[in-house]
Amino acid sequence: MKLYAAAALVFLSHVAESFVLPTKASVTSTLSSTAEPLVETNDDTEELKKQKRQQLKQALLGRIGSSSSNNFVSDPLLVDPMTKEPLSISLKGPILGSNAGVRLTLKSASDSERVFGGRSDAYINLLEPISDDEEEKTSVSTSPILSSLLTLTPPPVRSLIANVSSDSNLEYIPMRDLFTSPSVSYAYERGWRQGFAAAGFPGADKEFDMAKEYFAPVIDKKRSSGEENVVVDMSCATGLFTRRFTKSGEYDRVIACDYSDSMLTEARRRIRADSEIASSNTKLDLVRCDVAKIPFKTGSIDAFHAGAAMHCWPEIEKSLEEIHRVLAPGGRYFASTFLGTYFQNVANLEKTSNGGNDVEQSMQAFQYFPTVDGLRDLLLNAGFDGDKVDIEVIGSACVIIRCEK
Repeated sequence: MKLYAAAALVFLSHVAESFVLPTKASVTSTLSSTAEPLVETNDDTEELKKQKRQQLKQALLGRIGSSSSNNFVSDPLLVDPMTKEPLSISLKGPILGSNAGVRLTLKSASDSERVFGGRSDAYINLLEPISDDEEEKTSVSTSPILSSLLTLTPPPVRSLIANVSSDSNLEYIPMRDLFTSPSVSYAYERGWRQGFAAAGFPGADKEFDMAKEYFAPVIDKKRSSGEENVVVDMSCATGLFTRRFTKSGEYDRVIACDYSDSMLTEARRRIRADSEIASSNTKLDLVRCDVAKIPFKTGSIDAFHAGAAMHCWPEIEKSLEEIHRVLAPGGRYFASTFLGTYFQNVANLEKTSNGGNDVEQSMQAFQYFPTVDGLRDLLLNAGFDGDKVDIEVIGSACVIIRCEK
């Protein structure tokens, strides 16, 4: 275990790059159209610098949520993932400088002990509070090498290494922790995702068009009423769909979420490299969170997307209930996933390596959805009405889900 931990430190030294805020240039451009020009003289140089720093701070706060005084803001959507109470956001750290990130502090309105963190050059971390002193199990996601190795081992060995190790607080959940490995994050858009075509997935561009078409009525309605519209890309991975949503110009705000630090790091890298996103007016936020504890206000989301994701959610029932909760009335959920038949060989191998016995769900590599009817029951139990649930199978095992609240 010490070997794994030492090797993991090498990977963990890589700087996370996810949460997107405007660059210095874009903020300055915004300010120039809304604020009176500052005329600098020899007598008031320092005062003008102070005023400009204050203006830049307010512009950054405005990009996150609703502007307010004293450098604090309450985001209209983000909440404490456990209590669902609003979060107040404050900015600390350097503002000026092309490579300077801004440290974000988010505090729960009802419990001052629940404090979350983030950076403008990384992401907001709403997975767990930074000041929570309660002893909890440590996810294997903190050890990328161990995460990768355990996913490839038979179930009995996973349990032996991860849950009966010298570290009694170490927890490993294959379908969650596989994607915390930097090697998987690196490979995701370099062949991994393209391999889904074998199951019938139509490709990222086509799948995006399908989602955009399904979301169009609710987005058009919000636009016609002059209200800001929001789309969430849950389990966004490397931002394959996040970038498409942002560049489409159809959405006022895009929030990309993932459990994995390494996925968000790769997503941020790709976002930075995309010149179209740099010039976009769409607000783009990256948030680390658990889909079973979604940190959004109830009834606040217009469109919710989850591409090739549901089979990787350990708490599938609770996750779908949370999606139904955060959707606004008339809000829409679009998802793609696999039928269990696609993973039949993996499931058989797990059972064989477990002495012919069924593997505990928490130790499975994926959720194995056996039938369309089974998926429909999960959605109905989550709160969706039967006449507003549509499930389509494309190819041998690609499932497209459309639901309206």
